[in-house]
Amino acid sequence: MGIEIEDKFDVPPEFEVPDLTGLAEVTGPKTFQLVALYYDTPDLRLASRGVTLRRRRGGSDAGWHLKLPKAKGVRQEITHPLTRSTKIVPAELAELVRAYTRGAELQVVAELDTRRSVTVLRDGETRLVEIADDRVKGTVFGAEPTVVRWREVEAELLDGDLKQLAKVGKRLRKAGATPSAATSKLGKLLEPPAVPRAALEPGTAGHTVAGFLSAQVAALLSQDPRVRRAEEDAVHQMRVAARRLRSALKAFKPVVRDTAELQEELRWLGGVLGEVRDLEVIRARFGRELAGLAPELVVGPIQRRLCDDLGKREQEGYGRIRETLSGDRYYALLDALDALVAEPKLGKAAAGPAEDRLGDIAEATWKRVTRTYDAARAITDPEHREIAMHDVRKAAKRARYTAEALRGTLGKPMAKLAKHAEAVQEVLGAHVDGVVAQERLAEEAQSAREAGEDTFTYGLLIGLERGAAERAHEEFPEVWAETVEAVRKIL
Repeated sequence: MGIEIEDKFDVPPEFEVPDLTGLAEVTGPKTFQLVALYYDTPDLRLASRGVTLRRRRGGSDAGWHLKLPKAKGVRQEITHPLTRSTKIVPAELAELVRAYTRGAELQVVAELDTRRSVTVLRDGETRLVEIADDRVKGTVFGAEPTVVRWREVEAELLDGDLKQLAKVGKRLRKAGATPSAATSKLGKLLEPPAVPRAALEPGTAGHTVAGFLSAQVAALLSQDPRVRRAEEDAVHQMRVAARRLRSALKAFKPVVRDTAELQEELRWLGGVLGEVRDLEVIRARFGRELAGLAPELVVGPIQRRLCDDLGKREQEGYGRIRETLSGDRYYALLDALDALVAEPKLGKAAAGPAEDRLGDIAEATWKRVTRTYDAARAITDPEHREIAMHDVRKAAKRARYTAEALRGTLGKPMAKLAKHAEAVQEVLGAHVDGVVAQERLAEEAQSAREAGEDTFTYGLLIGLERGAAERAHEEFPEVWAETVEAVRKIL
């Protein structure tokens, strides 16, 4: 897997690559013939989302290539060795696009036959920037295959820096190249259907909420392949996108209505992801704590129990996640999210000015936090109060997500509200995390004791976690008082 950073340019047939001497050592040009087959569903679901899946022969990087959207100007690329079959996509790559194909068959939709002339800027053995001058013959398959020809130039950053890439681009533009609007060759060849988006009046509450929902759906989809590959932080980011969506649908129900079933499905997905995420967090937490102890205080096979064994359970959890992400229920959820973005069912508040309608909603979500805390303080039973404080944390999280959704429209007040709600969420979270960690340590200590192992270090860690939880508990009243005063000035 790699991150591809490149600039693409359209050039006329008579274009000549300019002299690049002075930028670095120049080698080439060297010419290759590249033949690439592109795969998609019959209705071009990959292309419509900016995903490219191809099998290419020729050149230095022959093989299968999957390019996924990541950020402006940067794409995530995953490679697989060339296989003999041109009909069957390698299972590993087919798995990574399931969030887009959702059970539909992958087939060859186009071919690109490219005569590529490559020039490389070097610093000794280090390849800095590659300039590819491509003469392309593109064929779109169908009932009546069509052929298109064009020429383009790509400047790709290898082991150089962005300044060097910019200098190359400047010389290409001076020679007559113009930045290409197409993100890929396939984009020039195919015209995939646009992902449907609701057409709403800018400045209205409906437009603002729909824009936020659309961004979170895109975020969830972008994390799907990363979760399947068990990449760092991917489960967390996908879970956060699901939670933001669910929170927004709850908070903005006067704007977007009839989403109760969708909220429940998002809760289900968050629960599926939660098992692995919780294991990731607590395994890393215990690992840091053990690393911080003097070696003589770490006795018995505690490293294996708290880190290695939890790691194995984490990997088993990933297996269950992959099974879920390849099932009909998940596909139905993604279809429902697409429908939400394309044609949300709007309430009366949707047509009103965003500043008025949504400002009131943000204020209401914060008032819910204060009511929940007042109710928790009135509970005398410690165990029941602990549960009630968890509800305070969830209310603060919703207030934070709501304010974050409105930062682009309502500006600094919402950014400040989000920050203050996050402070409440974090201090309560630190307390809860400490309590949960103590419970997990006690369970592991019991297993160790039954196995005849020394449990001294478990006691030390439980003491550390108890201290952390108590500090957070003691800090909360001061954090709450400061937050209430700050929010009062905002709202």
